[in-house]
Amino acid sequence: MKKKMISGRFKIIISLTGGVILTIGITLLAVYHLWSFFIACLFLEGYLFRNIYIQYRRNIKKIAFMFDAIDNSDYSFKYATENISKDDYLVNESLNRITQILWQARNEAQQREKYYELIINSVDTGIIVVDAKGNIYQTNHEALHLLGLSIFTHTAQLLRIDKGLKNIIQNIKPGEKQQISFPNERGITHLSIRASATQLKGINVRILAINDINSELDENELDSWIKLTRVLTHEIMNAVTPITSLTETMLTKIGDKENDIRNGLNVIYKTGNGLIDFVENYRKFTHIPTPSPSLFYVKSFALRMKELMECQIPSPNISITIDVEPNDLIVFADENLITRVVLNLLKNAIQAIGAEQPNGMIWIRSYCDNKESVFIDISNNGPLIPIEEMEHIFVPFFTTKTDGSGIGLSLAKQIMRLSGGNIILRSDTDKHLTTFSLMFP
Repeated sequence: MKKKMISGRFKIIISLTGGVILTIGITLLAVYHLWSFFIACLFLEGYLFRNIYIQYRRNIKKIAFMFDAIDNSDYSFKYATENISKDDYLVNESLNRITQILWQARNEAQQREKYYELIINSVDTGIIVVDAKGNIYQTNHEALHLLGLSIFTHTAQLLRIDKGLKNIIQNIKPGEKQQISFPNERGITHLSIRASATQLKGINVRILAINDINSELDENELDSWIKLTRVLTHEIMNAVTPITSLTETMLTKIGDKENDIRNGLNVIYKTGNGLIDFVENYRKFTHIPTPSPSLFYVKSFALRMKELMECQIPSPNISITIDVEPNDLIVFADENLITRVVLNLLKNAIQAIGAEQPNGMIWIRSYCDNKESVFIDISNNGPLIPIEEMEHIFVPFFTTKTDGSGIGLSLAKQIMRLSGGNIILRSDTDKHLTTFSLMFP
């Protein structure tokens, strides 16, 4: 190859040198009026430069074709390097090398892009790249999950979710941090959005980092309720216990003749004991035993829950269906504590459907997602929970039942929190389903 390159260069040099010599010769012939030799040399020079021009045009076309192919991402073509002149070999081989170098650079860039995309899709923070017109340049999986979208190309799509969310993402300025809450099928979603600025291909864009702060807010709220409940139960118990104790003592000392006094003391005593029982129920919320997790099969667990609840269904209009995928799905948690949670959710589902609704259905469904988190969903087709109640459904002492204590769901939330998981309420208006989803990471 080196010899061919030298040969090609030598021919070019000879051609150019010959052209220069002919030009000098033609000039001298014209000076001495040797016109016949002058015309012959002029034709010879024209022929020589014509060949050089043809070669030049042919090589320019090859280069132009190469760039057109590269513009269309076609790196498969190759110029012939056999059975051609040495000059063509030199040009073709050089262009093939350039194409190969550009192809390798493109592959390396694509691999780096895939690597960075994999990293972005692995983080628990949603990433959105948006310009001033609302065009979306890039998103990661977490951002789509938080927004409840499968494809996100423009901020106008957010109008279907929440107008306030659309305005924040459209108008948030670099360096700002804002929070927003909005209802969706998963309940009330609380997002924190932070913006920074950069340029992408000469266009000013903002990079938005979106975080789900539901768990953070829930944890702070739960801690506050626990502290408040502990203080209240402590103070109430301190005040009521001496009263009931003193009343009991006075009842033993009063004779049968003081009936009015005895009856009054009995009322105080029974009311005090009732209040103590009431406070003891709320103590359960703040004194949950430390979980002792172990591995157990979800399928057999769900079958046991079904058997326990079927005998408590007041009428034959309600049926319970189990769907566990895969069949040997296991979860690492405290089975006794999770039993309390699931039984409470099944009891609530039975009460929600009631005895009058025909074809009442309760589903116990379990599965795992692509992050290998295990979910146990308890769904029912009873009346949907109003949106204004969904936000408060896990707040201690909040209840919509006339005889409810407001402890069951807040206790379930506390158990799932201590188990390292979470409980989420989802309402599907299309399928008319209410679902409480237990998540075990």
